[in-house]
Amino acid sequence: MASGTALIYDEEMTSHKLLWKDPVCDIEVPERLSSSYEQLKCYHLVERCVCVPAREGSEEEILLVHSSEHLEVAKSTQTMNEEELKRVSGNYDAFFFHPSTYRCARLAVGASLQLVDSVMSGKVCNGMALVRPPGHHSQRNAANGFCLFNNVAIAAEYAKRKYSLQRILIVDWDVHHGQGMQYIFEEDPSVLYFSWHRYEHQEFWPSLKESDYDAVGLGRGKGSNINLPWNKVGMGNSDYLAAFFHVLLPMAFEFDPELVLVSSGYDSGIGDPEGQMNATPEVFAHLTHFLMQLANGKLCVILEGGYHLKSLSESVCMTVKTLLGDPVPQITGEMEPCLSAIESIQNVRAAHKPYWKCLMYEDTSFLQNLSTKSHLLEKANTNPSAQHESKMINKDEKVKVEMFLELHMKNILLPVPPIKTAATIGCKASACLLPLSICVVKEMDLNEVKALVSAFYADLVKEYETLLSLGSMLAVLDKILTKQVCNGIAESSTASASVAVALQHSLRFGFQRVLCIFVGDMEIIPNIEDGKILVIHICEKQQSEKTNSKHYISLNWKEGTEGNDFFSAVFGFILPVAYSYQANLTVIAVGPNRSLGINGISLLFGLLRGLAESRILAMIENTEINLMQIVAKALAGDSTPDFGVYVPPTQEKVHKLKILRDQLQHEWKMLQCSVKNGISGN
Repeated sequence: MASGTALIYDEEMTSHKLLWKDPVCDIEVPERLSSSYEQLKCYHLVERCVCVPAREGSEEEILLVHSSEHLEVAKSTQTMNEEELKRVSGNYDAFFFHPSTYRCARLAVGASLQLVDSVMSGKVCNGMALVRPPGHHSQRNAANGFCLFNNVAIAAEYAKRKYSLQRILIVDWDVHHGQGMQYIFEEDPSVLYFSWHRYEHQEFWPSLKESDYDAVGLGRGKGSNINLPWNKVGMGNSDYLAAFFHVLLPMAFEFDPELVLVSSGYDSGIGDPEGQMNATPEVFAHLTHFLMQLANGKLCVILEGGYHLKSLSESVCMTVKTLLGDPVPQITGEMEPCLSAIESIQNVRAAHKPYWKCLMYEDTSFLQNLSTKSHLLEKANTNPSAQHESKMINKDEKVKVEMFLELHMKNILLPVPPIKTAATIGCKASACLLPLSICVVKEMDLNEVKALVSAFYADLVKEYETLLSLGSMLAVLDKILTKQVCNGIAESSTASASVAVALQHSLRFGFQRVLCIFVGDMEIIPNIEDGKILVIHICEKQQSEKTNSKHYISLNWKEGTEGNDFFSAVFGFILPVAYSYQANLTVIAVGPNRSLGINGISLLFGLLRGLAESRILAMIENTEINLMQIVAKALAGDSTPDFGVYVPPTQEKVHKLKILRDQLQHEWKMLQCSVKNGISGN
């Protein structure tokens, strides 16, 4: 399997600059590139990447997307004087030419294609291209919004033709709608385009009706254009995560892309004068982590916007650290999407219901009332001078945001453990089949185990086999707790007992919130009364004496024979609850009579590595070696396996999830985007 992360940067792309006064364009400065690259060097990330040189995109490659007339206009600007450049620039909406613009734009195209080639050829697993000018607004025959050539669109068309790809996902997390991208691919079912963007009911640039949620594509492309409009400013980490859980990820996993391209604009981050949003840099680590689970990890991130230099550069670093496989930092802020975000997310789900199997049983009849309520709240809170005031505040508080980010990043940046994954393997033959990157550690001394366990589960120390299992588990757990390793895996003859001990030991160590996902029959239910433990028990049938509460949730699920109907439970329930809880440690255990297949278990491990600074303890009871292997690979950073043709869950399963969401939405707020009455009025 390919490994390594490509980084493409060419200082020459900083020569594209504005030569005259223009208050619209003056934020698109060369320092956007240079400051991002310097911050990558500061964090010693450049030296860890595979540095790939940029090249010029050829005319033939540019013509994959753009007209010959557009290409000729761009070429003609190379010898123009300032007055001529200003005149030609005036023909376009928010664009400026410099004599070096054409050369820089060709480098931006070529860098994007170099990245695609590096990933598709297996030279690297993933990568990022720092390019200017950006691309997602440019159209077939026009420059637009700082963009001359549509770098990501050209990359998608190039990948389709050169590598015969039939499914490409483009994720555009820039704060502006990439209308150029939409126009290019809106009739093409082979490209799934997702864009969230500041919209404000068509009041924010580019102010197009076709940027709204009901623009789902045209002709054969219906359903393959996903617009998620943000109708107010201030969207934060929970809103962005909710958009992924309830819109993008279900559709993306059903689409099953062969390559993922990101139009990576960081003007959707905190402090940016364009976006005026509140998402902090670490959220981009989480978004990147989720996308790495698709397309066998083939992920190309290509820079678009971002105009607050500190916010931009820190967010770029968070993205690259995640591509490199570093632990994902803890997300910050309250995990509760705002009412406006919930409205937008539910509107998108309703608009796309006819085109996606994952939405076929969704109840969308309540959206009209929600929309009316949201608009009334917005109208009641509107200050006529609010827009002017917000711009002044942004200008005055630029330094404050920089100071906040300086302190914030110091608090969340994590050291990379010398060893990512540890294991204790009783069978030497099993150890030989695990990935080479996994370090096998020695079991804990049995006398030490007795002394430790007797403090809270005295009965468990009577059986020798149980003691051996506990010694194996505790050896790995202590490495995780002391941050000597990121995560670990242990075999156990009694998974339920091992989980009970692991949870108590973690609490005694000082952790305040531990998430436990248990798959199979769970015989020992830990004490959940103080809220320091959250158990999600995935089993085929709920035992009569066990009832759901806020901190013990029984998810009755038997995975289908195809092995991919579990997506709806993961995205629609498990991830929202887990992110609402924000654990310090995640324990995932597979016990007897498990109701999930290998693919479903792998999906759990892959996606939940984004929680708790990637601290996961895996416990596998008496299982086949191929399950142990796939869990070990997931912990080591491999993407989730190919699930094949998507098969939706039965209506009965969807109904079970709906009951759970209705029951728990007020406790775990991230569920509110997919329930009928889950509106908190915030």
